[in-house]
Amino acid sequence: MALTTPAFTDGFALLAPHYDVVLSDVWGVVHNGVKAFPEACDALARFRVGGGIVILITNAPRPGDIVMRMLDRLGVARAAYDGIVSSGDVTRGVIAARANESVFHLGPERDHSIFAGLDVRFAPVETADYVVCSGLFNDETETPEDYRALLGTIRARGLFMVCANPDVVVERGDRLVYCAGAIADLYGALGGEVLYAGKPHRPIYEQAVGKAVAARGKNVALGRVLAIGDSVRTDLKGAQTFGIDCLFVTTGIHADELGSRDNPDAGALGTIFASAGTAPKAVMRRLAW
Repeated sequence: MALTTPAFTDGFALLAPHYDVVLSDVWGVVHNGVKAFPEACDALARFRVGGGIVILITNAPRPGDIVMRMLDRLGVARAAYDGIVSSGDVTRGVIAARANESVFHLGPERDHSIFAGLDVRFAPVETADYVVCSGLFNDETETPEDYRALLGTIRARGLFMVCANPDVVVERGDRLVYCAGAIADLYGALGGEVLYAGKPHRPIYEQAVGKAVAARGKNVALGRVLAIGDSVRTDLKGAQTFGIDCLFVTTGIHADELGSRDNPDAGALGTIFASAGTAPKAVMRRLAW
């Protein structure tokens, strides 16, 4: 049965009455890594004023409180959300459960906050018990292929890898840079065992809904939960797997595939959804009320 691509929705105000909780992606929806998107922040704030709960759900490989401070610097108003759940939070739970094992950290120094306050023993790849991958050492100049030899060493030792950021690429201003998901996918292709801590996998959604229920003070039906995101691989597939609706934003990482940020090609959009085997509940060029 052919998938039907939904028509573009004029504004979030048309969808908002049908939902009690929004699980919104961060990078590509509320900011682009350089600055906040004021219209998106306003839309989420208006949803909250109307009684809705907004939980930001991000594949950032850092604890939620660190993500919050980053959002402050980018100009994302705290009025736009009730809480944050990051893949870093999920990863910390895995690390805590492996307190007796040594870890090799594959990623930049800026992600070291993921280990803060935990009882961690670091080790080189030759002696570590498992690996936490939070990204490339230098995502400005490197590609996943630069890591093939290192991953071969990790695979030869049969090490388990935790991927702290399942995104393959992310926008940084007007550029796309590689993320930990690209490294983890290559390791998986080599036969390595990978646990993806963030979207599109269930643990991060379960934690986010739990936080929404706590903020709301009562349970919420999944039919009243909406995911918002710009990635087919993480946001759309994650929503489908978890059993919730998705609002897909086209001006994020798929913008170049769609031909234009302001006037995306409907045929190309349909092709992307067909390849994924699922379509969202609604589509917008960018999140706005």
